[in-house]
Amino acid sequence: MSLDWLISNVLWVGLLLLLASALVNRSLLAVPGWVLFALFWLGQPGHYMAAEDYFNAALVLFAALFCLYIAWIILKKDSRSRACAWASYAAGVCGMIYFPFSEIVSLRDGLIGFTALVTAASLRSLSIPVALVSWNTMTLNGRSVEIILACTAIESIALFAGVIVSVQAPAGRKLAALAASTLTIYLLNIVRNGFVLLAYGWDWFGADSFYVAHNLIAKVGSTLALLAVAYLVFRLLPELLSNIDELAAVIKHPGEDAA
Repeated sequence: MSLDWLISNVLWVGLLLLLASALVNRSLLAVPGWVLFALFWLGQPGHYMAAEDYFNAALVLFAALFCLYIAWIILKKDSRSRACAWASYAAGVCGMIYFPFSEIVSLRDGLIGFTALVTAASLRSLSIPVALVSWNTMTLNGRSVEIILACTAIESIALFAGVIVSVQAPAGRKLAALAASTLTIYLLNIVRNGFVLLAYGWDWFGADSFYVAHNLIAKVGSTLALLAVAYLVFRLLPELLSNIDELAAVIKHPGEDAA
């Protein structure tokens, strides 16, 4: 394995190591996984700084530091932390669901195009004259809205799928939680996309219709919806809440053993 190859594939190697640590029950394998994952995040701030997106630049820097901190905790505890083992598994699953759509153009465009098609078809089924003018752009009343990856809800779907799959719980309850969360998130996201297009196309909020609908109402609605979905998942999988509590305790007091 050459150094150039490792640098080019730092994300995928890191995710594979995180998954492997859980699948073969060797927590120390997660240490280089978390370190490589951190290196991936450390390569992202420049992109956001160039676009003057300082919030996301700070966010990815925090993600890198968090990854390094988890790697340090695993080493400090000599791989005895069940919470960190669960976090490694969850991070690996989340990453393997999300990043193929983020990094592979054909998958990204396919998901975006499918979401635009479903959104337009749903609105047309309600006799709303929406036109799909390109593979990712819908028009209503002469105003167009472009669907991007963030409009597909893949981030939230990957997050919930990762933490659910990685929990030790009966398969039936895990499948129920997985179906309830992912399907609900995707369907609500279609409603969100449709609402933004309707509000913008029909000028519901005046000159700032897109901003009000997309940046205010839709974001608040999405947050409340995710909280409701999380509550449902916690009811179906109380083991997940226990894992989160244990991980929080380990992060806060890395020198202490979990009760």
